Amino acid sequence: MAAKNLGVAEILKGRLLKECQLSEVASAAGSVRLADFIRSNLDPIVEEWVEFAQTRTPASDKMTNLALKDHIVELLTFIADDLETAQTNDEQVEKSKGLGSADGEFTRSAAEIHAALRLSDGFNIDQMVSEYRALRASVVKQWTAANPALSSTDLEDMTRFNEAVDQAMAESVAEYTKMINQSRDMFLGVLGHDLRNPIGAVLMAARRMTKEGAADSKQNVMAGRIAQTMERATSILDDLLELTRSAFGSEIPLRRSQMDISVLGGQIVEEMRSLSEVRQIKVVTSGKTEGEWDQARLGQVFSNLIGNALQYSRADSVITLRIAGETDQVTISVHNEGEPIPPDEQKSIFKPMTRGVDGATNSRSANLGLGLFITQKIITAHGGTISVQSASGAGTTFTISLPRHHGVEA
Repeated sequence: MAAKNLGVAEILKGRLLKECQLSEVASAAGSVRLADFIRSNLDPIVEEWVEFAQTRTPASDKMTNLALKDHIVELLTFIADDLETAQTNDEQVEKSKGLGSADGEFTRSAAEIHAALRLSDGFNIDQMVSEYRALRASVVKQWTAANPALSSTDLEDMTRFNEAVDQAMAESVAEYTKMINQSRDMFLGVLGHDLRNPIGAVLMAARRMTKEGAADSKQNVMAGRIAQTMERATSILDDLLELTRSAFGSEIPLRRSQMDISVLGGQIVEEMRSLSEVRQIKVVTSGKTEGEWDQARLGQVFSNLIGNALQYSRADSVITLRIAGETDQVTISVHNEGEPIPPDEQKSIFKPMTRGVDGATNSRSANLGLGLFITQKIITAHGGTISVQSASGAGTTFTISLPRHHGVEA
């Protein structure tokens, strides 16, 4: 044990001696300015940063060290040059806000390219920002270790360094966001074009069959339902494009008119029955069900909720749609039997991209998870509310309180 302690002591003594020697060299030569330190220590700074970048899994799992290093040397070189460039007080304020001058064109280019590569490699924006934090920490740690006593010029360098890193990070974030928006717009364009054409073809065929009259009356009725469904599909596509373009932020515009919501509910149920021959859909109405609403939007609400119930209920179960007219509002509920929604998922069920477990396949649904989110947006735009209750043995019930007239809160 004594020998072991002696060995540890020797190691600690050696480390202390090395630190003292480094301190003496720094004192003799004077404090090393941060710009010079960065240029002289690019390799150790980059290597330490790469070690951190490799932890940003799963995006970095299949990336080589060269890929992880892309443009970091260029960014560090610019930062070093920026530290030695004269800067006015106004320029310092602008940079602190992430707004660089035209002199920073090279940095913005390197930062933008870095953002583009990270996006293509699967890094999310948080992981990319964490890389800049790691780069900042690596430089500061190594520089302060080499300069035990900081001078006033060192503090100025530190401030300028942080401003330059913030500026590069702001440029990367802006470029990343711009590319995400461009990708979204391209997706919407493809979606709108590639889906609208086949939907339009089916709609035209169904309308023609209805107009000319099919030989079988049942076929004629089915053609009419196909036409109605395709019209609604077009409306849903328009809604999806509209919602995505607004980044899920703005309220859905409404076109209100006097209508009977129980009639609309019955029409949607007939459509859904033709899609599911196994499950029964029961409709129960009571009270006055007329009001001023957007018929197309509420048709989408019924379709989303009933379709959701069909997807997540047992094959031999009954789905119940209730529409009850009250004094100033109408209450709508859709109930289905099946596995309950876990309490933690109930809290986020109206958020976009939230998908439940399919009752038929017992696996995550393959849809986009926008149905309930869009439903809530439509109900909120009408001044109403929507909630969910789900428990073992009781099934799942979505309940809507919808004001009968515009300006009346539920």
